[in-house]
Amino acid sequence: MPDVTFLDANELVLNMGPQHPSTHGVLRVILKLDGEKVLGCECVIGYLHRGVEKIAENRTWMQFAPYVDRMDYVAAVSNGLGYCLAVEKLMSVEAPPRAQAVRVILTELNRITSHLLWLGTHALDIGAITPVFYCFREREEALKIFENYCGARLTTHAFRIGGLQYETYDTFEKEVLAFCDMFPAKVDEYEELLTGNRIWLGRTRGVGILTAEDCKDFGVTGPVLRASGVEWDLRKAQPYSGYEKYDFAIPTGRNGDTFDRYIVRIQEMRQSLRIIRQAVEGLPTGPIMGKVPKVMKPPVGECYVSIEAPKGELGYFVVSDNSTQPYRVRVRPPSFVNLQALDRMCRGSLIADVVAIIGTIDIVLGEVDR
Repeated sequence: MPDVTFLDANELVLNMGPQHPSTHGVLRVILKLDGEKVLGCECVIGYLHRGVEKIAENRTWMQFAPYVDRMDYVAAVSNGLGYCLAVEKLMSVEAPPRAQAVRVILTELNRITSHLLWLGTHALDIGAITPVFYCFREREEALKIFENYCGARLTTHAFRIGGLQYETYDTFEKEVLAFCDMFPAKVDEYEELLTGNRIWLGRTRGVGILTAEDCKDFGVTGPVLRASGVEWDLRKAQPYSGYEKYDFAIPTGRNGDTFDRYIVRIQEMRQSLRIIRQAVEGLPTGPIMGKVPKVMKPPVGECYVSIEAPKGELGYFVVSDNSTQPYRVRVRPPSFVNLQALDRMCRGSLIADVVAIIGTIDIVLGEVDR
């Protein structure tokens, strides 16, 4: 919002949320309006705050691992990977090659399930009902793989510090490849429904424009940044878990609008399939856990590790005082950082566009509030 505002007869301050269904959880947006036109907005957060970072100080290094799954609860696997990599760096431990490949498979599957949930709910917000049924149909098949692997579908705790929680089950590779064979035609269906749809184009093209410079100013990452034309993906820029071995592209947009962000995420799902197929076909044999002591006491020090989560850069800053519990854990969640840009994206738009813009950022309030 502007620093100085003069409320006259033509201006109105309106609450959207936290009960509004399109605010994706418990986000409250205070809109300053001139009729239907948005002059500015302010986000009020904290309704879902659970003190996850403080909890870390009262749990052992391993006990805290399941808590991170509850932040971005539609991308729990990515949350767990980032935390494990941070503690492993602190302890100078590296997961075995097989564990790294399985981590990549599960994380990319999780990227697809996250994007599917986003696409279905985003289309529903704008008024398209059919895509949510299509997206949940395919998401169910991926969730079955998670369920068979570790018994969970949503808050999937799949990894351990040093490697994996479980070895893969007998038909794991076959089921993952079957998903890779089935899914491309389904993505084509989503595009057939939406990409050329004139109503969809009317609601997304030129809406919520964010330039590359804006993204850099606000620290925006992930699909929102790449839709503005910036080719930045941590899987390429700072490879982890063996991503440097896989051949895949980084989809980018040109206009930085809601439509470009939709296209980028659609293409990201296709690229995730490429990575998964390569990882399964080259899956090495061997152990799934590195040499990790039963009682973890990382040496005194600190480190920061970030990964390319479905929503952007997810970073963990961890500090050790050589005890069994973290001295400090600080999370850099992409949803929280990306949400800063909402005011810039909404100015000059209509109230109906605010719904589309909140959806296109793809936030999860569990990650925003932590």
